[in-house]
Amino acid sequence: MDPNPTPASPAEPPVPARPGPSGPAPAPVRPGPDGAAPVEPGPDGAAPVWPGHTVAAAPPPAPLVRRVAAPLGVLAAVAGAFAYVGAVDPNEPGHYPVCPLLRFTGILCPGCGGLRSAHAFIHGDLTTALGANAIAVAGYLLFAVWLVYWLARAVRGLPVRITLGPVWWWSAGALLAVFSVVRNLPFGSALAP
Repeated sequence: MDPNPTPASPAEPPVPARPGPSGPAPAPVRPGPDGAAPVEPGPDGAAPVWPGHTVAAAPPPAPLVRRVAAPLGVLAAVAGAFAYVGAVDPNEPGHYPVCPLLRFTGILCPGCGGLRSAHAFIHGDLTTALGANAIAVAGYLLFAVWLVYWLARAVRGLPVRITLGPVWWWSAGALLAVFSVVRNLPFGSALAP
């Protein structure tokens, strides 16, 4: 038996429940600073507003130039890269590095033929572009759609939120893997650059 028993800690005061509009009982509300109860719930049922405290207003949106700077910067970089590939033909050796996987193993990766595809795409030869790398052409188009979406949201002052679940990522990986295997087999030679 302990000669100096430690006093029990005082029990936490009960937490009153805030009445809700309908449905199940709402979560209890803990007392605020100085033990005061909240005056009213915050905006849209958010955290309660305590006496003497105010809810800060949302900051004003950034100026238009600042909002569109990032998407326009990405657009300028991509346009510059495409202009370079359009001017310097990847079909002529010596201008671009060779794919390391192709060089050392002879196997075409999913990106092989991408520069030739971009060159043909820029010059309006869609058939050649698809023959060099069909996945790359699909990627160009998807990227263009995403860039227009980003720019439109930036002009309106809205954030860009694209969340893809794991199924989408696994599906994209599987598609690239199948594309890589098929283009390296004899019957898939039409997909090889």
